[in-house]
Amino acid sequence: MRALLLPIKDLTNAKKRLIGVLTPGERFGLTQAMLADTMRAVRGVRRADKIFVVTNYLPALRVAMENSWETLPEERQISESDSVDTASRICEAGGVRAVLRVPLDLPLIQPDDIDDLLALEFESPALVIVPSRDGTGTNAILRTPPTLFPSHFGNGSFAKHLAEAGKAGARMMVRRNARLEMDVDDESDLRALLELNLGATETARWLDQSGVAARLRSNAETVNKMAART
Repeated sequence: MRALLLPIKDLTNAKKRLIGVLTPGERFGLTQAMLADTMRAVRGVRRADKIFVVTNYLPALRVAMENSWETLPEERQISESDSVDTASRICEAGGVRAVLRVPLDLPLIQPDDIDDLLALEFESPALVIVPSRDGTGTNAILRTPPTLFPSHFGNGSFAKHLAEAGKAGARMMVRRNARLEMDVDDESDLRALLELNLGATETARWLDQSGVAARLRSNAETVNKMAART
């Protein structure tokens, strides 16, 4: 049995690395939009035997229940690593032999991106990992067994997870996927996102309607003009 795991933070104070770029309300709106795009993709997944949502964010729990996904409510959130590892132990105890974790902030993600990872054939112990856009973070991670090694989400997590897999004697598969690699953590990510074709995503709609896209593009033009004068 293979499961998809969605750890979802309380969005009311999310994306702290965008402080100074976006207002608190804008950070909340952007994160809501990206979560909506991720949820849309998850609804189309066909190869997950079960879908688990671990969170203390009530709107996310409601969406999970509306879609008949498994819910793992948290009383409090310590860290994403703690949430994922606790949920993975619960999944393993329930007979799940592989868990794929994806984050909430992947505006370009498609159902096939998830299904392609779940369809990979491998013997346990094994790791399948998709890095972040800059190659240092972990944007998707599949472990079999689910508790193969502890999570280290945050700065440098990609290298840390590979090192843990090596110590566990696991087979390691690094997969590259531009849509899965495009999360938004800081200003450079947000500017890179604006250079892409976002299509009919909720994130694209929000960026346009909020005025954030126009503001960032105007700021970039001003900076470029000033640089050209020097």
